[in-house]
This record gives sequence, structure tokens and C-alpha cells, in this order.
Amino acid sequence: MREAITSLSVVVPVFNEADSIEPLMAELHEAMEGLGMEYEMVFVDDGSTDSTPQRLSQAKERHPRLRSLRHGACCGQSAALRSGIAAATHPWIVTLDGDGQNDPADIPRLIATVTPAINGIPPLVTGVRRKRQDSLFKRLCSRIANTVRRALLRDGTPDTGCSLKLFSREIFLSLPYFDHMHRFLPALFKGQGSAVILVDVNHRPRQTGISKYGLGNRLGTGIIDLAGVWWLLKRGSRPVVESEEHDND
Repeated sequence: MREAITSLSVVVPVFNEADSIEPLMAELHEAMEGLGMEYEMVFVDDGSTDSTPQRLSQAKERHPRLRSLRHGACCGQSAALRSGIAAATHPWIVTLDGDGQNDPADIPRLIATVTPAINGIPPLVTGVRRKRQDSLFKRLCSRIANTVRRALLRDGTPDTGCSLKLFSREIFLSLPYFDHMHRFLPALFKGQGSAVILVDVNHRPRQTGISKYGLGNRLGTGIIDLAGVWWLLKRGSRPVVESEEHDND
């Protein structure tokens, strides 16, 4: 038996991704229309300095289910995700990157694997990129980071960097917010009692724009963030309520 998902919001953070807007929008429209459910696409422009705002405005004329938000300045991917999820109107959220490397055609696969909530807590479904279309250097850095993170946090997830995820809006908004939290969602969801479901997904070469991440803006903050999340999970505890007692009248 699977959890019934009847509506969802697709949240996409973008920063200087003008040339990828329309192709990604068209793919999302095709994937979502094929599901036959109520949905919306929420694009969050994180202070882009190119023509991304204009492209989003033009796309609204062709895609009535598109909503767009804009940050006045670049605040980072985690902030953009939180803004989009807070503004979303449906109880289930799908996230993916705005650079076109995540394949919208995989969204139905994520939905198909959702299992019933455990103790009333919905699961997190996360994509795993088995054939990454990134540079050797980037893949090596990610492999090292993932190995260290899994050993310390025991989140059971080989690829937390894959942005293609499906989860409960309510659970996400209950998580402690901090910059770069999007890199630790499996551990944070597990800390709330969610099961983590892994799904192999497609990964495509970047066709437009340039990557916003590199060793320089990941290594130092990544170490600090990892230590912080480890501390947070160690300090927190989620009691299991076995039964509710009632007074006998």
C-alpha cells in the first residue's frame, strides 16, 4: 500500500539560470500533466543579476501553474528553498535544481515509492545520482564529503547533494533552519522520525550557465555545518508515545 499523494508543489530555486528556465519549465509541465493531479510550480529567483526575472515573467504567459518569488539579494539555496516551500500551497513538495541537470521525468518515480507514514510521520524520498554528469574533480569532492557525512551522521544516504527530493511540507517547515541545511535533509528528516527512501535517478550534463559551487565555497562551511548538524542531532531526542492514558470516570 502506498501513501496517496493527490497534489504537490514543485519548488525550484534559481540563480542566474535564464537560459534554462523555458526548457526546464516545458519538461516539468509534461511530467506533471502526465500525473493527472493538482500541482503548482514555484520558482524562487535568489537575487539573479541576469535576465532570469524577465524569463520567469514571460514563462507565466505560457504556464499558468507557474508562480515565482524573488529575493532582493542572493541568500543561498537553502533560503530560496525555504521561501518557496513556505509559499507553497500543497502538502507534498518536490524539489529540484534549476540548472536542468535533474530530470523532471523522474518525479513520477519518486511519487511511486512513497510508503505510508510511520507513527504519523511521512517519509523523505531522495534521488541518488548513479551516473553523475559532472567533472571528475567535482565527483571526487562529493564522494569524500558523502563518505565523511554518512560516517558521522549515519543518515544512510549516499548522495545528499541530489536536489531531486519529495517530502512533506509540514515536516520541512518544522525543521531547524540554517544556511546550507539543504545538504543535510536526510539526517534532519530522520531526526524527526521520517523514513528515508532512496531512488536511483537520471543526471544530465549542464547545458547552460555555470556551477555556483566549488571547493572554495563548500569545504570550510561544510565542515562547520557538519559539526553543527551532528551536535543538533545528538542534543535532540524524539520520544516514542506508546499509548495515551485516559482517566476512568
